[in-house]
Amino acid sequence: MAYGTVSDEQPIVRLQQVTKVIGKRTIIDGLTLDIPRAEVLGFLGPNGSGKTTTIRMMVGLMRMTKGDVLIGGHSVRDEYEQAIRHVGAIVENPEMYKYLTGYQNLLHFSRMVPGITSQRIDEVVELVGLKERIHDKVRTYSLGMRQRLGVAQAIMHKPSLLILDEPTNGLDPAGIRELRDYLRKLAKEEGIAVFVSSHLLSEMELMCDRVAIIQGGKLIDVRLIQSGAQLAETSGPVVFEVDRPDDAVRLLAQHEPARVEEGALVRADRETVARINAELVGAGIKVYGIRVLNKSLEDQFLEMTGGQQLV
Repeated sequence: MAYGTVSDEQPIVRLQQVTKVIGKRTIIDGLTLDIPRAEVLGFLGPNGSGKTTTIRMMVGLMRMTKGDVLIGGHSVRDEYEQAIRHVGAIVENPEMYKYLTGYQNLLHFSRMVPGITSQRIDEVVELVGLKERIHDKVRTYSLGMRQRLGVAQAIMHKPSLLILDEPTNGLDPAGIRELRDYLRKLAKEEGIAVFVSSHLLSEMELMCDRVAIIQGGKLIDVRLIQSGAQLAETSGPVVFEVDRPDDAVRLLAQHEPARVEEGALVRADRETVARINAELVGAGIKVYGIRVLNKSLEDQFLEMTGGQQLV
């Protein structure tokens, strides 16, 4: 089913008070989260926080104790077949017939799903960048190429949601970068919502538009991953790298400098940054650089989860 069949203004996925209780233990506790189209959403949490359980409930492999998941407006609980039509998924490494070519694998899968044309196969091959190798046998593919072939298979039926559980497992740095770039391209060009769970925080920071963080089965935060342009709009702290930091701090006393390290560090909005720069230059102080001092996703994650390891 094409993603355009559901209103583009509505979130493609809605987790509504999703709860899972096993025995006396609450694994997932009232998880509520919206996932819009054309977004890569990272799903993070310490070991045992409930990431895999959540994914299993989203695709119908585990029953919810309470709550519901709506995909494309359809309930996973009550309208499973209609809901799952909107979903493509890869769990760890995709399984392929290695003695067949990439194209033969896709053709074999297309015969199991009504409505997939040869034109659509060609479209996804082009989209994931396998045009030059699609007629080679899969056994000759690198792991990164197999991941891309798995993505092609998962999106052939034009899902609205692509779910990936630890998609970078076993990939080398080049393969990770390839997959990251193609997932962002998919979100932008196909309008697909990509829901990805991973333990590589540095990659999630580069890949995702937002991250949702769970701990102890509860959603504790949803954060925007800021681009360089967005960081320029933040309110600091801002570091001015200068040749005479002590003089700069005295000059900028009214801006309440935080401390002196490699330069003068202040909290300031964008307009104030420009004014401070002019004041420093006017006083004969050389400004070598201006940068926003931000915590990495890893720092933020460890701070929010009390230092628990991400697995």
